[in-house]
Amino acid sequence: MAKIRRPTQAGAFYEGNAESLKKQIEDCFLHKFGPGKIPEVVEAGTRKIVGLVCPHAGYMFSGSVAAHAYYELALDGTPEVFVIFGPNHTGYGSALAVMNEGVWHMPLGDVEIDSETANQIVRESRIVDVDDSAHRFEHSIEVQLPFLQYLYGSKFKIVPICFLMQDLSSAREVGQAVAKVLADKNAVIIASSDMTHYEPHERAAKKDRLALEAVEAMDEAKFYSIIETQRVSACGYGPIAALITAAKILGAKEAKLLCYKTSGDVIGDYSSVVGYAAVSFKK
Repeated sequence: MAKIRRPTQAGAFYEGNAESLKKQIEDCFLHKFGPGKIPEVVEAGTRKIVGLVCPHAGYMFSGSVAAHAYYELALDGTPEVFVIFGPNHTGYGSALAVMNEGVWHMPLGDVEIDSETANQIVRESRIVDVDDSAHRFEHSIEVQLPFLQYLYGSKFKIVPICFLMQDLSSAREVGQAVAKVLADKNAVIIASSDMTHYEPHERAAKKDRLALEAVEAMDEAKFYSIIETQRVSACGYGPIAALITAAKILGAKEAKLLCYKTSGDVIGDYSSVVGYAAVSFKK
């Protein structure tokens, strides 16, 4: 009997039934802060994207920003596997935890885990454990799946990796292992992260701009130094650093900020905001 992981955020961060969810995702693409049109997957895309940074708040807040990343992805072709790095907000489970079998049950259908790739990453990294409990209540990875399902139906598999431990050397180690395993696969890495949390808009945007410049420079050490010195409260800095590390090994030549907004831009309350960024890494 396959393991089934049930959604924690269906009906909360995103709509709980398939029809409403499809409409909600289309609204994200068409939103004034979104790409402005609904993407068509280009089957013969060039497959230059090796990674994306995507936010993971409720779709009403960050969906339009995430839509920029998924719009680029649609134009780029059809990956077969997505390795999704997300921070661990719940505190459950291992420090670095992968689910290596089963399906994630979602409103738009089931998403299968790529067991072979997951197990290769566990062997290669030596610091990633197999631990389902880290994933049971965590939203950061789950929130990416409806966008992928909207684009690709059930034509892809995932490897979810949850980061409770986010120091630079661990992030680099995971990135190196993942890059090695993905070298000959048609894969994309998604780092799920929001940026600064609960600060005034001006201050959040200024801090985030500095951090995102380091991401665009693909310099994970500089990124960490900005996170520390500026006290940037991005939740998924480990996933982002792991992605930068892997992307460079996989031949990424440019990292590009596709969109940055704060919750203040979306709802008009600038007093205490959360920042959201979409970034693409391309060969």
